[in-house]
Amino acid sequence: MVSAQSFLDAACNFPSATLDDLLGEGGAVVVAPHPDDESLGCGALIAAARAKERSVKVVVLSDGTGSHPGSNKYPRERLRQLRKREVRKAVSLLGLRRADLNCLELPDRYVPKSGPEAESAARAVAEQLRKARANALFTTWRHDPHVDHQAAYDIARKAVDLVPRVRLFEYVIWGRDLPPEKLVTEAPRGWRFDGARVVALKQAAIACHRSQVTGLIDDDPKRSCLGPDVLARFASNEEIFFEIDP
Repeated sequence: MVSAQSFLDAACNFPSATLDDLLGEGGAVVVAPHPDDESLGCGALIAAARAKERSVKVVVLSDGTGSHPGSNKYPRERLRQLRKREVRKAVSLLGLRRADLNCLELPDRYVPKSGPEAESAARAVAEQLRKARANALFTTWRHDPHVDHQAAYDIARKAVDLVPRVRLFEYVIWGRDLPPEKLVTEAPRGWRFDGARVVALKQAAIACHRSQVTGLIDDDPKRSCLGPDVLARFASNEEIFFEIDP
């Protein structure tokens, strides 16, 4: 076991990887717990893969309605539709077709880790892996301090068990918010992907999620938005992916 701080710091020294190193000759599937995680964690990878005409599918697990639970301007159904429009626009900028996006609309903050709904979600992810002829599946880090992000890992793990010879990669969204001394899994192994050529597309995709990165919804004091300090974490040309044994 190592501390979260040392784990994440070590990731800065991962070896660099090309698209071929990560995907082999196939496509990729990205599992996002919420609409916006796909752009934050894998936007450059998606754009680079599509630029090479690789098949990429995105599966968004939750409906995203937990970000502004107290808004009167955007009650649950209106917010659900807004966030779906935002993610559609974002992945379109990254090069995906409408059919490449699969929104499961599970309840935000209550994405299941196990049980029938989790099994159904895993089968949906596995179906996308087959459609993309994917050798790689990308999901949020198992230790990300958000219950939906942890559930996304568990669902992705189940999906990989259904499709032979798929590599599972993890990306970090909220890991830097862990207490530095918190113990996590063994010392990390992983890769740094250079997305310099497509970083502008990634930033444009992130900006599509206006409900998350602007003051668009201004009537909820409990709103969960991404401030400049958080967005700065995703401004780098590099995306980091862990590859750890289950």
